[in-house]
Amino acid sequence: MQEQFHALLKVWFHFVEVWGYLGVFLLMALESSIVPIPSEIIMPPAAYWAAQGRMSFWGVVLAGTAGSWFGSIVSYLVARAVGEPFVRRYGKYILISEAKVAAMEGWVAEYGVPGIFFARLLPVVRHLISIPAGILKMGVVRFSAATTAGAFLWCWVLSWFGRKVIGDAPQLLDSPAELAHALKAKMHLVVVAVVLFAAAYAVMVWLRKRSAKTASSQA
Repeated sequence: MQEQFHALLKVWFHFVEVWGYLGVFLLMALESSIVPIPSEIIMPPAAYWAAQGRMSFWGVVLAGTAGSWFGSIVSYLVARAVGEPFVRRYGKYILISEAKVAAMEGWVAEYGVPGIFFARLLPVVRHLISIPAGILKMGVVRFSAATTAGAFLWCWVLSWFGRKVIGDAPQLLDSPAELAHALKAKMHLVVVAVVLFAAAYAVMVWLRKRSAKTASSQA
């Protein structure tokens, strides 16, 4: 199993290396639209290659941020153009139920720009928040500013994590044992990341419930 995982990891890392900044941009653009590609498997490998001198660390962060903004603004503009009735009727075909639409609308209506910024740091919500922002016709400049700031912070965190956890172990792509050793040596960073992720998720759940109640009371 360790060898199989290492082989898949090696293929993916080389894919990121070949596509470079353009690959980071395109994958993060997809991640920020309705395509559920986890940014956690995009930015850390790119940061690894940056640590090896193949790319620039800040170039990776900026490419990821630009891609996130592009994917988000496309979703925002489409939602703004088609409107709420269309999204509520056909959203189920892209796994966006009416309940999700109502909850996210309540989130944007209640928290505005800070809500967009915070949502960019959370899984699942991150690639859907553009839709209610478009439906509610949030100002393009305000939406772009919040999205860019949140995406930049998220891309920096993932890139920093990738550089610190795996970036200083260039030999890990050559040996499954070296990969396991590198991860074990930095396990405390993984634990901290998990704790912070769990805390952010708990806050997200609480805020979503509050937003859902707000949307229900307004209805």
